[in-house]
Amino acid sequence: MRQFTSDEIRDFVSMPRFDEQKLLCKDESWPKISIVTPSYNQGQFLERTILSVLNQNYPNLEYIIMDGGSTDGSVEIIRKYERYLAHWTSGRDEGQADAIRKGFRLCTGRVFAYLNSDDVYLPGALHQVGRVFQVKQGVDVVYGNKYLTDEKDDIIGERRFTPYVPIISRAGFIYGGFGISQPASFWTRKLYDEVGEVDPAFIHCMDTDLFVRFAVRSAGFRFLREYLCGARIHRESKTSTLRSVAKAEGRVIRMKYRRRKSRLFAFFCLTCARAIRLAGHLFQGDAIYLFKRQFTGDVTWVP
Repeated sequence: MRQFTSDEIRDFVSMPRFDEQKLLCKDESWPKISIVTPSYNQGQFLERTILSVLNQNYPNLEYIIMDGGSTDGSVEIIRKYERYLAHWTSGRDEGQADAIRKGFRLCTGRVFAYLNSDDVYLPGALHQVGRVFQVKQGVDVVYGNKYLTDEKDDIIGERRFTPYVPIISRAGFIYGGFGISQPASFWTRKLYDEVGEVDPAFIHCMDTDLFVRFAVRSAGFRFLREYLCGARIHRESKTSTLRSVAKAEGRVIRMKYRRRKSRLFAFFCLTCARAIRLAGHLFQGDAIYLFKRQFTGDVTWVP
């Protein structure tokens, strides 16, 4: 598992480093990856997000930006790179989930993902994901690890995940004890069409709701033990400002998909999922990581 430094991340998103020919001349031997970026007044981060996608030099990329009518210079930033975009728009929408849903309706790729306008992909992420979908059979969802970064792209923490265990992990999605990270996750268009679109009723947990539907559908999850993205933590991020909303929506999702209302059964599923996740971390050699999570806070740790 390759480790990145803050300087490497900053350097990767600081300026255009992509090959125009690779972006504009599609190589169909690679699965087409369609990425949607919903954005609204995130001009201070947006260019770094765009460059993190384009600098991948992924040979079969479809990139779409759905801006909600920003007034902070975001549109000017988007126009700088419109030559490499499959589509972009700027106008009023009904929120983040609505923008994502509309973006996916425009996508034509085999693989879908969305990257918020304050997050970034890490070097080589799309090639690693594309290779899994290219060579592995029965894979519907690929997910990996992520760094937590601040406004200056300094690494302030990390989130490591574990392999998906059918039945146990599915129950963990519903009852708690298992989850994956949205910016480090990719899924097939086929699966997305089968479970239905992103639900615009959610303000914060539209990704969780979608992932639970994937699990209920018995999708094939594949864990890629690599860091794929940097998820930015800052004062205006939803992670910082909408914690109470996230908790409330999480409860709605759990109640929506539970097959049994028994609290004892829910506790049993939660315990099993946590035990399997712990075993997975220990098997991967994540003991130091677990120590940091336990004793230096749940949100971040400082290296």
